[in-house]
Amino acid sequence: MTVPGTFRSAVEAKDLPAIIGALDPAIEFRSPVMVKPYVGRDTVAALLGVLLEVFEDFHYTDELVGVPTGGTNGAGPPAHALVFGAKVLGKDVQGLDLLRYGETGLVTGLTVMVRPLPAAMTLARVVGRRMEDPMNADDAGGPSGDTAQP
Repeated sequence: MTVPGTFRSAVEAKDLPAIIGALDPAIEFRSPVMVKPYVGRDTVAALLGVLLEVFEDFHYTDELVGVPTGGTNGAGPPAHALVFGAKVLGKDVQGLDLLRYGETGLVTGLTVMVRPLPAAMTLARVVGRRMEDPMNADDAGGPSGDTAQP
């Protein structure tokens, strides 16, 4: 069983195996630059591995914990939000990881939101290219007009 701090600590340490260990096998990852969610631990792990490489100077700035609203008598796991700052190809990014936990304490849902729009589009382009062609990890992106969605 994990606790909310486990995911944060693993991300801050860039410890992909520990991050994967905090994920539920049926996790859903959602993002504003994707139409459909990534589903399943292996799929989400591959995406998170790319994000660990793409984000520069990644750091959490704030942590918010919600009031439990699900489960019996509202006793389900609370929502947990981690606000972060980073850079992508030199562009400042501000974002939020919204985490939901299952009864086992593992992360069942991860929704990531990023701003501003130019940085979000750069992130989508770079991550999209790396997800399509993992062997091309040195490709930092092309013309600024390209927008690929992962």
